[in-house]
Amino acid sequence: MKNFGEIEILSSICNPSTIMDGRGGIFTWIPKDKIKEFNLLYFLPSKVRGNHYHPEFIEYFLVASGSGVMMTKDPKDGSKLVLQMSEGACVRIPMHVSHAFQAINKTTCISFLTKPWDECNSPIIFEDLTPLDKEHEQFLRDAKKNEE
Repeated sequence: MKNFGEIEILSSICNPSTIMDGRGGIFTWIPKDKIKEFNLLYFLPSKVRGNHYHPEFIEYFLVASGSGVMMTKDPKDGSKLVLQMSEGACVRIPMHVSHAFQAINKTTCISFLTKPWDECNSPIIFEDLTPLDKEHEQFLRDAKKNEE
């Protein structure tokens, strides 16, 4: 397993017989943590999700189609790290590790969590890793006003 900052890059395994039988292939990732919830995420081109960390669960993030970049901070010097991810790329994001994903084109991902989102007191803590588009910034400002 390779590391990308504190994020682990997972490699899939494949039984060759699933390819040789002429029907395609089956690729498998084996998480070391128990998965309690999974979510299907759709990204529009250039849109960002993330800019946060999770204090209560580990997240596995799998790109099902499309491509984008995962961003995090280097734990040694705080510089921004960028990992290109496309179909079949999977990472394990530990608790308290800041991350963001920005789509390059229309992208579909699956997020696997080790604790159900709705059972968390604080599922996410925001952190500014990468600029959001103006539309999302306005949405966040409006949401903050409505909370007050």
